[in-house]
Amino acid sequence: MAVRIDIDSSDDPRLADYRDLRDVQLRESLEAEHGLFLAEGEKVVRRAVEGGYVPRSFLMAPRWLEGLGSVLDRSDAPVYVVSEALAEEVTGFHVHRGALASLHRPALPSVDEVLDGARSVLVLEDVIDHTNVGAIFRSGAALGFDAVLLSPRCADPFYRRSIKVGMGAVFTMPWTRLPEWYGALENLSSRGFTTVALTLAEDAQPVDTAVAGVDRLALVLGSEGPGISDRWQSTADRRAIIPMSPGIDSLNVAAATAVACYVARNR
Repeated sequence: MAVRIDIDSSDDPRLADYRDLRDVQLRESLEAEHGLFLAEGEKVVRRAVEGGYVPRSFLMAPRWLEGLGSVLDRSDAPVYVVSEALAEEVTGFHVHRGALASLHRPALPSVDEVLDGARSVLVLEDVIDHTNVGAIFRSGAALGFDAVLLSPRCADPFYRRSIKVGMGAVFTMPWTRLPEWYGALENLSSRGFTTVALTLAEDAQPVDTAVAGVDRLALVLGSEGPGISDRWQSTADRRAIIPMSPGIDSLNVAAATAVACYVARNR
């Protein structure tokens, strides 16, 4: 059972995991250095612990203790109980969902492990917005995709904002980073996947045509703005586009993922 510790000072060193949560660069450096990530909100904290992730500590206002009682009962990590005003002072924002947890960040699995048994995977190239990464994980999980592969420069799926937007989908969706970028799509093709890149290229087919009859699908999505690089477009097995009304040529990458995943699910 988690041990309750009441804290009334924002300077308490035991709260170090939770400081300055709005400072993205600082948080990325701190979390990588200490091997941790944060989950925010009762549902997300619960999903993290139930998904097998090991808590370092919990931070919450007294009114959330009962709701998370079953989660706290299964952990021996300390639960730091603070006022809501103190939580805001430490984190830098109003923790309106009441609870945070700091958890140990696991080592990433290999590409072989992530692709074992997978039939439908998402492949992201340089998607750098944490919100988009979280939304992509959520769409993939909801629409039957089995795994996600990220290029080296993609945003961190374990960043608090990504986890929150994805409603904890990262805890159940197998994922890893590709060890190298240049030949990544060719490597997937050699593994038996058909790589289908969402792009505005002139030879792109409607996405339902491009995925028709595909058994093992790797759906490739590019960065916000520039889209997929020329290298990945040229090495993809097929290029696909979401047909749209005149005057609109593209969707936000998270929205495009949801549409393409739905189409692919019905292939």
